[in-house]
Amino acid sequence: MANIEDAVIAINPSAQFTSCPADDADGITWLDGTSPISKSDLEAKKAELQIAEDAAVVQKATDKASAKAKLIAGEALTQAEADTIVI
Repeated sequence: MANIEDAVIAINPSAQFTSCPADDADGITWLDGTSPISKSDLEAKKAELQIAEDAAVVQKATDKASAKAKLIAGEALTQAEADTIVI
């Protein structure tokens, strides 16, 4: 689950900050001269990260189902499909 801290790092990987309470944009304290990021930018980035995370979960399930069907049919797998197989 994407959170505000993930959003900060995605926007500014070198940001120095603390967050209390966790996952609350209003609770961020910017440290060591880090330029503050607006609450709206953080919330937008958090939503973007969550959408990407959700899409990755769906894609992995799709790849796994495709891999199974291809194995049954004796077809070659893509790398993404092969990566879903746990032996």
